[in-house]
Amino acid sequence: MKSEDFDGIMAGLTDAVAYAKGDAMRGRIVAGPDVKAIRQATKLTQGAFAKAYRIPVGTVRDWEQNRRQPDAPARVLLSLIKADPAAIQSLLDKA
Repeated sequence: MKSEDFDGIMAGLTDAVAYAKGDAMRGRIVAGPDVKAIRQATKLTQGAFAKAYRIPVGTVRDWEQNRRQPDAPARVLLSLIKADPAAIQSLLDKA
């Protein structure tokens, strides 16, 4: 391992420990999309939303209850649903 790689890892660990101890300036949390708000904008229940967009209903529940965060492809899908839910549902129906 190169010295600069090790130094970068150590800096990250130092920041993580400082953040865990309460130093909010040493870390950042990237919030995911508000899945519940996106779903509610479509006026669908969790089950109907999951079925319409081919997402397991348990996954939708986990996202809404902050037990899990959507991964990168799911965030893209959710952003498309937020922008134009009817178009995305229509495209999925054709697929």
